[in-house]
Amino acid sequence: MTAPSAPHLLIPHASAASEAGAAALKVVKLPNLAALLARLQPLADAAPEADADEYSLSAPHERALAALHGWSGEDGRLPWAAAAAADDGLRAEADTSGAPWGRLTPVHWHVGSDSVTLVDPAALALEEVESRALFEAVKPSFDAEGWTLLWGAPLRWHVRHEALGGLACASLDRAVGRNLDLWMSDAPEARRLRRLQVEAQMIWHEHPVNAAREEARALTVNSFWLDGCGAAQPRRPLAEAGVQVDDRLRAPLLAGDWAAWVAAWQALDAGAVAALRARAEAGEPVTLTLCGERHARRFGLKPRGWLSRLMGAPRPADATALLATL
Repeated sequence: MTAPSAPHLLIPHASAASEAGAAALKVVKLPNLAALLARLQPLADAAPEADADEYSLSAPHERALAALHGWSGEDGRLPWAAAAAADDGLRAEADTSGAPWGRLTPVHWHVGSDSVTLVDPAALALEEVESRALFEAVKPSFDAEGWTLLWGAPLRWHVRHEALGGLACASLDRAVGRNLDLWMSDAPEARRLRRLQVEAQMIWHEHPVNAAREEARALTVNSFWLDGCGAAQPRRPLAEAGVQVDDRLRAPLLAGDWAAWVAAWQALDAGAVAALRARAEAGEPVTLTLCGERHARRFGLKPRGWLSRLMGAPRPADATALLATL
């Protein structure tokens, strides 16, 4: 019988590189995280990449999770689409010899006076019947270009084509709330998809689904976002490594709702972080991965000699200062 893996808590969106994010870090109170970090040490293989910044196509938590899954791939070329297709019952992971996959998300683009931004797709609250109608409306366009379009969930469609094998895309988490000029690929493979994108925008412009949503004062679906492209790779389940991903910070951070982000962090500190702290204080091996917009840092239990045990509990670490470096 295999021994259970030591608990590993991975926290995406733990900090933000913006001025507003820095201001939020000054007011958030994280006593359990501070006490936990005092008992942990950075792991030698978790040093931040020298060229990592907030403009990488794959977010730090996505790179950290890809490593835990056992995947290989360059920035913006991690096989999230194939994994999502497998989760939707499309048997993508068993089909490693076929065309590469892409994850296609129906979205709302907000057109401002000087920029176009992508609204978090969750804000659409898109129902299955609406999603399927919009999907069927654009599927013939993909068929005509030789692209296979598959429906997986209201906010998760899948596309297959050989061109996706070498296409690096910014992840959805990178693009939400930001000027899309920063994230739109100009690669030759992307230009063909851009034509499909424009055609979808025209088809959906006066579609009955969007007409009804406009009448109800709901956001319309006026474009899509492609990411997670690449060939399927075998996936190591996170449960086997004892990994718990707590993503409650995602929605408020991407929405720029810093009061909600602070409240979510403090609830996380009182819950999952406090539980991990208790296990660390009991001497159990634990792992913590904190992911910001630039780096993912991984920590493991610090060995304690007889002198450190004699001195009692270590002084709390400066948790917010550490988060600011991410």
